[in-house]
Amino acid sequence: MAKEKQIFFCQECGFESAKWMGQCPGCKSWNTFCEEKVVVGAKKQTLMREAIAPTSILQVEKTDEVRFTTGFAELDRVLGGGIVRDSLVLVGGDPGIGKSTILLQMCRNITEAGKTVLYVSGEESMSQIKMRAERIGTFSKDMLLLCVNELAYVEDYLKKARPDVMIIDSIQTMITDDISSAPGSISQIKEVTARLMRIAKQMGIAIFIVGHVTKEGTVAGPRNLEHMVDTVLYFEGDRNAGFRVLRAVKNRFGSTNEIGVFEMTETGLAEVNNPSQVMLDGRPEASSGSVVVCSMEGTRPLLIEIQALVSQTNFNLPRRTAVGLDYNRVNLLLAVLEKRAGLILSGCDAYVNIAGGIRLDDPSSDLGIIYAIVSSYRNRPVDEHLVAFGEVGLSGEVRAVSAAEQRVYEAQKMGFTTCVIPKSNKDKMKKIEGMKVIGVASVTEALEIIV
Repeated sequence: MAKEKQIFFCQECGFESAKWMGQCPGCKSWNTFCEEKVVVGAKKQTLMREAIAPTSILQVEKTDEVRFTTGFAELDRVLGGGIVRDSLVLVGGDPGIGKSTILLQMCRNITEAGKTVLYVSGEESMSQIKMRAERIGTFSKDMLLLCVNELAYVEDYLKKARPDVMIIDSIQTMITDDISSAPGSISQIKEVTARLMRIAKQMGIAIFIVGHVTKEGTVAGPRNLEHMVDTVLYFEGDRNAGFRVLRAVKNRFGSTNEIGVFEMTETGLAEVNNPSQVMLDGRPEASSGSVVVCSMEGTRPLLIEIQALVSQTNFNLPRRTAVGLDYNRVNLLLAVLEKRAGLILSGCDAYVNIAGGIRLDDPSSDLGIIYAIVSSYRNRPVDEHLVAFGEVGLSGEVRAVSAAEQRVYEAQKMGFTTCVIPKSNKDKMKKIEGMKVIGVASVTEALEIIV
């Protein structure tokens, strides 16, 4: 006879345990176990299955991916060229960052192209969605709303009609009767996501699911949720700032780490077609501690301003602050300057910031960070027409980076005349008209240029 039993699940990896534990044995995370009720002892019917034999890869016929546009060039870039018809896409981000807004705008563009969209919401009523949609624009009759949180009702509608795109907002509110636990639990999220994946593959529907995030910035629920879907998109940026960055961290149908830049306006999110120009707007002239670097975000070169402020400290322990950069990376570069360049920075506070509210993880920005710190320390501005990029090692060497030629062309297009790059990259690069390219092999050589 079936009976209920208490089982503890890890919210990070889904590890099961009969009792609560402080640390998960699977993923080594602390305080991630939650209690759920499950039904055990029920006998499953054994179905007769036909024998299935493996097929040689040479006999498999290749089918072209059927894609259609979202109406946003930036979103199409992140998705790898548009929406794949039978795909499952997870969209995550902080509350109020714009996840539901961009999906509503995408739905509007798709319906204008003659396709049908089903928007399923378990958090808002139809009138609330209507109020938000009116700020974006007018919608056609092909935009269908369904405000339920039971997956069975959604499946019943899909048996009658098959929309081209379906939005689930959000995955944490959807439930299935096959699982007795509460909405948002580990069991519910895993089961609902698995059934949505099966619906997308069998019916050829493109499904977008919205995922809530934890305070650490990861999607709430089991970690294998991101492994189950085809594409994972993250919205980044401060919700109080104007710019948003949509980043693909997983994509089975395109390259990862592609980004799309958007600006929040009164009528929704607007595309930023030239992010480099937007990021450099308002840049101070002849000001110390300001340097432009060229970073690669996926296949796109992006010019970003790095600002640094170095001043004498009033405390026994100097302060180190990094906004938009890895804090440990900044400390590492400060140590390299002290050891290899002879600069005494142990008695100075150092503040490093990325202008525009974007986060930069590309190690090629190391040379630009060093230039900004030294410029502020010596109170000497760097040439405003200079761009620098290169990875710096602990020995003070400047290492080669990828796509160097593409970065130099982007700097030339934005009106810069001098580029400081790793020497190994310059040796392999052909001459570019109108651009002075300087190759450096070490930090000391790089600092001689701005002395």
